[in-house]
Amino acid sequence: MKYYYLIIGLLPLFTSCDSSPAEASSNEAKFTVSNTLDAPRIDALFVLDAATLQTKFSELDLTKVKFTSGENAVPFQANDNNGDGVAETYALLLDFAANEEKTVQLVELGEGEKMPTFPKRTQAEISHKVNGHWEGREYIDGEFKNIDHLNVPPEHTDHSWFIRYEGPGWESDLVGYRFYLDWRNATDIFGKKTPKMVLQDVGLDGFDSYHEPSDWGMDVLKVGSSLGIGALGTWQEDKALRVETTDSLSCTIVENGVVESKIITNYFGWQVGDVKTDVTSELSIHAGSRLTRHDVILSNELANLCTGIVKHPEGKVIQGNHGGWAYLATWGAQSLAEDHLGMAVVYRIADAQQTTQDEHSNVVVLTPKDLRLTYYFMAAWEQEPNAIKTEEAFVKYLDGVVTGLSSPLDVRL
Repeated sequence: MKYYYLIIGLLPLFTSCDSSPAEASSNEAKFTVSNTLDAPRIDALFVLDAATLQTKFSELDLTKVKFTSGENAVPFQANDNNGDGVAETYALLLDFAANEEKTVQLVELGEGEKMPTFPKRTQAEISHKVNGHWEGREYIDGEFKNIDHLNVPPEHTDHSWFIRYEGPGWESDLVGYRFYLDWRNATDIFGKKTPKMVLQDVGLDGFDSYHEPSDWGMDVLKVGSSLGIGALGTWQEDKALRVETTDSLSCTIVENGVVESKIITNYFGWQVGDVKTDVTSELSIHAGSRLTRHDVILSNELANLCTGIVKHPEGKVIQGNHGGWAYLATWGAQSLAEDHLGMAVVYRIADAQQTTQDEHSNVVVLTPKDLRLTYYFMAAWEQEPNAIKTEEAFVKYLDGVVTGLSSPLDVRL
């Protein structure tokens, strides 16, 4: 059988492996998860296929089970990725000591027992105005309403005042992000001073007051004409071209969960030179993680995709690698608060063509395989609780990230 694991925590991982289930010594519904690193993993999240679980534990009704490890409940969520009311995957969150193996049990709920609840540690949202009207390219009056899906109207562009903070947002308990759902299509950072979910309160006045310091934090990045942090582009004529010219856009909040949140954006008819391609962009974030995972699917081949980080005079460029993964990062007093901010994109070495730069961005050029590409991006702001405050600590963190990606958890059903 083939199982796919999505692991993002202090050391985020993604892997797939082929394995045959060991013969069960009893009828207990359980499996093991092993940390393969000689280092602890905190908030390591793995995702299991629901159909595989049902096949393995056919006697169970998966809609009426909880997960435990020892005497402790394991935080989890059922993910209805297709919107049909049926869970396709289950996301579970565990902590590990170095080289630790844990057994996870599937336990049927007792008579009258309710499904356990867990603190909400991630969020994804998109909100636009209703009950107003368009005057040219501006939306006048109205109030914001959160929705799960948006077909972007043709009138919408930058500073239309239609979408709250100009695009979808997603956050963990450590950091938040947004991207501009218009021709700019660049990613921005919300630095957080609290582990609480904050995006629901950002930009309600319809303006960009979130650039000013507040109790929850602030927008800490000036994006301008750059890739911001981790935005998708293509490398054309020695510069990064963002996903600017498209036929239409749609955006869907796929998951808004306690341990995992996910946004899918469809770009129809991205024009790159003489080539047009549709792009499916899936952004996901996990509890306890600063990283956003970006999965990209193309309808037509583009050989020179790219991503990167906005250039800043105070941003020192840092690079590193371990195993099959590498990072391109910057560190320095480059936040809008004029204090320290670290930013990084993390990518498979096998996908990389070159690291380079243009006028606005530090860039890594990447080759998709079979019309698909996966990479990560992240930010660390010095005003976070338990913040990374030095270049040395930031490099140590990044080295841990790529080490973890190269040594995934071992999940055995």
